Amino acid sequence: MADVHPEHAQLQADRIYLGWQYALLHPDPGPAPKRPSPVEDPADPVDPEWVRRERLNEDLLNRPVKIFRVFVAGLAVLILLLGVTELLNWSFAAVGLIAAGGVAVFCTYAIHQGDRAVRHRIRERQAVGARQREERDRDLFHAQEEHAVRYREWAEKKERHDRQLTWYAVAVPDEIDRIDVAGGTLPGWSALITLLGATRLYSGGHLTVLDLSEGAIAKDLVELARRGGDDPLVWVLPVDLPRLDLGATLPPEAFADVLAHVVSVSEEHRTTRDLSFDNAILERVLEVLGENATINQVTAALRALAQVGDPRDDLRFGLITAGQLERIGTLFGRGVSDRVVIERAWALESQLRKLETLGSEAVRLPPARLRVVSMDRQAGVFGNRVLGTYVATALTHILRQSPASERPWYHTIIVAGADKLRGDVLDRLMDACETSRTGLVLTYRSLTPTVRERLGRGHAAVTFMRLGNAEDARIASEHVGTEHRLELAQLTETISADGAGMDGGYVSTVGQAEEGEDGREVSRADLKEDITESTEWGRRATKAMGETERVLHRSREFLVEPHQLQQLPTTSVIVTDATAHGRRVRLADANPAILTFPKTTLGEFDEIKEAVLDGAGPREPREQREQPEPREPSLFEDAPPNLGPPPPRLDWRRRQ
Repeated sequence: MADVHPEHAQLQADRIYLGWQYALLHPDPGPAPKRPSPVEDPADPVDPEWVRRERLNEDLLNRPVKIFRVFVAGLAVLILLLGVTELLNWSFAAVGLIAAGGVAVFCTYAIHQGDRAVRHRIRERQAVGARQREERDRDLFHAQEEHAVRYREWAEKKERHDRQLTWYAVAVPDEIDRIDVAGGTLPGWSALITLLGATRLYSGGHLTVLDLSEGAIAKDLVELARRGGDDPLVWVLPVDLPRLDLGATLPPEAFADVLAHVVSVSEEHRTTRDLSFDNAILERVLEVLGENATINQVTAALRALAQVGDPRDDLRFGLITAGQLERIGTLFGRGVSDRVVIERAWALESQLRKLETLGSEAVRLPPARLRVVSMDRQAGVFGNRVLGTYVATALTHILRQSPASERPWYHTIIVAGADKLRGDVLDRLMDACETSRTGLVLTYRSLTPTVRERLGRGHAAVTFMRLGNAEDARIASEHVGTEHRLELAQLTETISADGAGMDGGYVSTVGQAEEGEDGREVSRADLKEDITESTEWGRRATKAMGETERVLHRSREFLVEPHQLQQLPTTSVIVTDATAHGRRVRLADANPAILTFPKTTLGEFDEIKEAVLDGAGPREPREQREQPEPREPSLFEDAPPNLGPPPPRLDWRRRQ
């Protein structure tokens, strides 16, 4: 059998780990078979009371014969006395004595035969009792021999059951382009992103997290990466916007495209024509400003174009020059179109001014394999949407200009709260990641029409977490299929019920970062130990495992129905992906601390099951190899101890 013990399993770079599946290869054999026990006080078949009754009955039957025998004996004595006294002739006396003696002898014989019959019945009853005792002893011996065999078989099954793995990795191959996560809560996203990100980092990859959830869901992942030897970079926008240099190296055409998409974040019904019109305005403005134009220079030029404010203030601060101001005034003609340009320039300036400080204090940062860009929950909602759209669009253009990676998912991008982005922004990001072979994980809080159109599009795996909305749960149930029966571990329900708090937020690291080399040694990292020591999930699981893992060795099955999806535990994930053999549907627990359990493996359940079945024939199982040489069962040595008294005997005479 293949060695699948967790200590010998290794992370595989070509697998994307999404959780752990609870499954049992060997079912619970149940309680041990009870050893047959002899009857404590077997009743003696020869009952003294029965013997007494038999003798009494015989005495009652023989009483007339005994009385008649006494009478005949008395008559014989009388005849003898008459003969001695010569009152009766000896010839008659002899005949009378012979007759009386014969009758007396006959009566004695009859009485003797009756006594012999009673003794015979008693001996027969004793023989029957002896035979019954022998049969009971023989049956008990065979039953205990059979019990010894069944007990050894049960002990083998019990040992296999107790030693077997219970948690198997749920992973998808890196051949897929994207993972869509529908539904879920902030603690659930935290568990999933911590597990997925940790396995990518510890297998040698790079990770970028765009957290639009405003819930600090990658906080545990940052601590885990720091303990593993990395110095992750964390931007908290808009505070760290001056130190964010993302998009600074884009050419003017790409920069104009990024800014045009940022402006469209608040206008859901804008057409491609409107987007191209904004793009044309921004391209002409950037031509005037030059290649190294900043956002505050762009907004100053737009104010001049829209005739908003006093341009002399921008000239005094050096945002634009007099020559640039003159050229901006002659970019577009006069007339009706001039009013349209002024209105659009005003709208562009009002949106882009939220990015004015972008890159104004940019410094050279050290290399880091984990980068987190998050939105401050204390900032404005609209401002955060603008910043999130800018980061996503800038990442898209950077990916479009980058060569395709030699290894898929070597660089992974996670967008938490992707339903806050426009559909066209998501489409462009998906296409760029697919072209550059960059892994992409999108999490959606709700299944809006925009999300439903893109859920599972292309070669993507779709996962579902808790869906509180009834309509979302119905759509997810139809997507998965209500015929699937999934097994949910009680351990998942118990640990998830406590809920991991999302207290606090991110701590910015780009202000204190110092330039240096990435000196992390992946080979020395211990993912299990790091999860236990540095994550809230690990600390909670360690506290609960001692009293939970031993007791809650149970599970329940459920169908994928809407009301069940609304009641899923926080960390439960339903994973669906297409394979060569059809579509797979699995239920996983995304709690990263499960990796630290002693019966968890990084192998998948189907692979290990196939390995066990293939190895059972040609190779002897380890459990069987460790057993001693078999010997003949003994009634007193090999039989296990009595596991309790036998059940009480039924007595039909008692009133139930």
